Amino acid sequence: MSTKLWVIKIGGNIIDHPEGLSRFLERFSYLKGNKILVHGGGKIATRMAADLGIEAKLVAGRRITDEAMLRVVTMVYAGLTNKQLVAELQSHRCNAIGLSGADGNAIKAVKRPVKEIDYGFVGDILPNSVDADAIATLLENDFVPVFSAITHDGHGQLLNTNADTIASALAVALSARYLTSLVYCFEKQGVLRDINDETSVIPEIRAGEFEQLKESGIIADGMVPKLHNAFDAIAKGVSEVCIGHADDLHLLREQQFGTRMVR
Repeated sequence: MSTKLWVIKIGGNIIDHPEGLSRFLERFSYLKGNKILVHGGGKIATRMAADLGIEAKLVAGRRITDEAMLRVVTMVYAGLTNKQLVAELQSHRCNAIGLSGADGNAIKAVKRPVKEIDYGFVGDILPNSVDADAIATLLENDFVPVFSAITHDGHGQLLNTNADTIASALAVALSARYLTSLVYCFEKQGVLRDINDETSVIPEIRAGEFEQLKESGIIADGMVPKLHNAFDAIAKGVSEVCIGHADDLHLLREQQFGTRMVR
């Protein structure tokens, strides 16, 4: 299991800025070895929904995906955004192949059960829902999979699924075959010791240190679930999880990229 694999996720904050996105894709294309790109949707889906007269519904910042919104996010995430990313990677001689979870039965999910909130056609990924053999076949034939945030339930239903979750599920499933690093690219330099100081990046965090940083309030708010997910992935076989700025992707191999979470 010495072969390296990078599973790299970019969010809407990168997709929504063409110049930054182009820089990222160029650096991603230069990254040697096996790699997978996972992307969210950005604001394009919300704008397209408004153009079509479809109201975007959010509860506590989470999108409600009704039937009309599912059509929009599928068109945007698995269509327009996915193919734009693939086309630009091809321009850098990176042989990308755009996929949803339905393609090749790569990633199945289940519709989120209705509890206090009905999220609509939102998918949750269960253990053993990723077809690692199919994805490994693509990697071994020098393809670079680019996954959108759309999965399926195996019964003909598409589902809108959190891209962070998809990236983690892919990394965990493939960690039995590859030495896998999971990388989350966003607009910060990494996990910050002082939220008001961009230079206060914590270079490495271990599981025990995470609990201490959380208790002291240094890690708080939206960063807490991100790091919980990171250490959960590590516990399930991923070798490391990195969080940092998309512009610094070229520093990954030198281990100078953002913050590393390790065993």
